[in-house]
Amino acid sequence: MTLYRQLCRHHLSTGLILVGCLAPQAFAATINDVRLWRAPDHTRIVLDLTGPVEHKVLELSNPSRVVVDIVDASLDDPLTDLPLENTPIERVRSGVRSGSDLRLVFDLAADIDPKSFVLAPNERTGHRLVIDLFDQKSDEASVTEAPVKSVQQLDTRRKVMVAIDAGHGGEDPGASGPNKLREKTVVLQIAKRLHAKLSAAKAFDAVLIRTGDYYITHKGRRDLARENQADLFVSIHADAFTHPSANGASVYALSTRGASSTAAQFLADKENAADLVGGVAVAEMDDMLAGVLTDLSMTATLDSSLSVGAEVLEEMGAVAPRLHKKQVEQAAFLVLKSPDIPSILVETGFISNPKEAGLLSTAGYQEKMASAIFKGIERWFTDHPPPGTLLARRDQTAPEMTIEVRRGDTLSELARRYSVSVRALKERNRLSGNAIQVGQVLIIPESG
Repeated sequence: MTLYRQLCRHHLSTGLILVGCLAPQAFAATINDVRLWRAPDHTRIVLDLTGPVEHKVLELSNPSRVVVDIVDASLDDPLTDLPLENTPIERVRSGVRSGSDLRLVFDLAADIDPKSFVLAPNERTGHRLVIDLFDQKSDEASVTEAPVKSVQQLDTRRKVMVAIDAGHGGEDPGASGPNKLREKTVVLQIAKRLHAKLSAAKAFDAVLIRTGDYYITHKGRRDLARENQADLFVSIHADAFTHPSANGASVYALSTRGASSTAAQFLADKENAADLVGGVAVAEMDDMLAGVLTDLSMTATLDSSLSVGAEVLEEMGAVAPRLHKKQVEQAAFLVLKSPDIPSILVETGFISNPKEAGLLSTAGYQEKMASAIFKGIERWFTDHPPPGTLLARRDQTAPEMTIEVRRGDTLSELARRYSVSVRALKERNRLSGNAIQVGQVLIIPESG
């Protein structure tokens, strides 16, 4: 039974006025699938359509809800199976208005900022309507949010921060392998293993750019790396090619002068198209950062990217059945275009190759690959420590440093940041309790 007929039969319980229930209605577009993903800062709803549509979004209060009116459209199935847990959406309702228009109502339990846009068909998907419900930050959160600091403003003796980006996600599954193996799933598992290794290392810290199954734009990934003051950005992928015989792991860095090979250009074109698949409004698409690439700092960043990439590639060579190329390749990857952060893209293997897909799907091989990436990163930063980090400290007789307590600082957070124990902090500063005050000066003892 179509939704239209269901609504005609049960219109009294919906509270919506339905017109023309006596005869079937021909609609310009049909919604044949609805998907929902939860990201850390928003909830995304994607409607798959049989054709282009016009739509309007309304915010209503008492009770709080978002209404989406879609002109001359119908819905194949009721919206009863969407995963609403951990989202601001309490319930989804639907009905027909003005005879042929579809109305979707999202009843809300929290304040949100809605955005919506339509996407034209591409090689992987058809027409889509994307609705993003962005969480509203509380006034308290906005006051205590730490500002982005320059390298010169960073506290000394900090850990090296690595931003780990699991490619694709959500609406964009990436490449597919045998037995429905998906790139977005495999690379997130490897990313989490690498995150665990870096977080456990005394001189390193790490942040996962994507922690679950949702999509982040190329620009959004770079922005998150900068917000976390990363010293290195590592984007993890699992390659695919038109022929299943293609194989081998590889590492890529940015090129501002064209790709180093046809294969590198093919991969960059495919990866750069991910925003179209993942669902990004045209207004949010990158402008290729033409101005940024003229920045003089880009030369040093690219040199560092190639250098750390070579270390990672060497370690991967001891784990992977074979390397696709024995040197770091280059192409114009959008996700790598950060002028101030060395950035590499790691292809852990060809998921389109049955043998390598079999390896990539196993926990053992994922662990080996994560270890290889970690070793390469560790070796490079040991030889090229960023100023002000634990790795850069050479003079063990240097005087103890002091810091001024800032808003949001706690003893436990300061202890983690400077790799000392809470007990040592309290003893060195003669603190009887855990309370500290903004503006208070603390001595950071030497770590053991």
